[in-house]
Amino acid sequence: MVTPYPPLRDGLASYAIQEVRVLIEAGHDVEVLSPNPSAAHHHLDLKGTRGSLALAKRLRHYDRVIIQYHPAMFLDEHATDLERVATAGALATALQVGGNVELRLHEFDVDLELRSRAEQVAMRGAWRAANRLSVHTEPERQRLAEVSRLPASRITLAEHGASFVRRTSLDRAAARSRLGLPLDARIFLSIGFIQPHKGFDRAVRAFAGLGAHGCRLEIVGSVRVEDPEYVRYAAQLRAAVEATDGASLHEGYTSDELFDVWIVASDALVLPYRWIWSSSVCERAMLYDRPVIATRVGGLEAQLADGSMIVADDHELATAMRSFVGVDVASAPPPEWKTAGPVDRDAVMDAVRLRAASRRSGHFDESALAPSAPVRRLRPLSLPEPRSARPGASFLKRAVRKATRWQIDPIVGQLNRLQQVVVEALEEEDRPESKPKQR
Repeated sequence: MVTPYPPLRDGLASYAIQEVRVLIEAGHDVEVLSPNPSAAHHHLDLKGTRGSLALAKRLRHYDRVIIQYHPAMFLDEHATDLERVATAGALATALQVGGNVELRLHEFDVDLELRSRAEQVAMRGAWRAANRLSVHTEPERQRLAEVSRLPASRITLAEHGASFVRRTSLDRAAARSRLGLPLDARIFLSIGFIQPHKGFDRAVRAFAGLGAHGCRLEIVGSVRVEDPEYVRYAAQLRAAVEATDGASLHEGYTSDELFDVWIVASDALVLPYRWIWSSSVCERAMLYDRPVIATRVGGLEAQLADGSMIVADDHELATAMRSFVGVDVASAPPPEWKTAGPVDRDAVMDAVRLRAASRRSGHFDESALAPSAPVRRLRPLSLPEPRSARPGASFLKRAVRKATRWQIDPIVGQLNRLQQVVVEALEEEDRPESKPKQR
């Protein structure tokens, strides 16, 4: 099996180790190759054409190979269009000579990942070269069949939770006692890595007002990588939770067993994803018969079990949460403005002007005048991509980037953290309770 692997904290790594265990228990002799140092038997840098061709040499020695595929395993973050096409071609070669190879696609949105027509054609060759293609949901299969120009029957469905097993035997009361949660509260849970596409901020907004009805929203997770955008999002989420009665944020590493304890302790899971194809969290919720309230994205609707709810937007999310606990749905936040079908630029601008006029008439957003506003408007610092139109210059820039990133990246990260600290300090200073009282 070719896959990210523990102790890497990664959803794909967690998925893979469960399948490896099931295969071993079924009597198979399994070896794991990971792209990074890990508990796997073998390690190999899979990035670029050299990585795929090096992989080809190893695939021929096995009766069956499963590649848990995600583009980040094979493509460098700053790869040029030409490099992406070349990598796809090398991967096709590896699959062609590898024999009985299954390419299992995870979180692969062809509309986002394939940047050019040439790359789409090259990846089509890789998909055709695989002995077997598999995805987790029917929408993924139909979209992949359309882009790859393969019959849908050529693409199999791999049940996402087929290898999942329970990791705790606690009941709801025991789980809440362990976590220090009230036994009589109605508890919503959002759990997973803290990053913008998970949409945990949407859960906080939808939950607003439910704290007064004996409900709680528990958000559990951590920032997976110290990306400036992720760090910034975590800070914004933290501030939103602190301002919402009944909501709590539990940051930090969560073991597999503790992950399940949180699920058991909850009454329902809220998965307000902005983008995803399938969810391991959804599958683990079904292991413990916990209903899920999720947004209609990717193939998530196909994963939901009976008793779960699918919603289209933030207003429906708030309504669903209120309906679940028997609170008047009329108290849900009003729906946001949106268009149906293709976006009409004139309609968008009319809505912007209308909102601006309403704010000038007395509903102005005072946060725009806060002392921290100028600092908050600064975009996070990031390094330009090492690219050039001159022949050979891109290669030289990437080499310099790799040689110096250990010195430069910490500085960039520190500057972005400094910006966030300044914002927090200014906002803390501007709070009424922080200001000296006038005599």
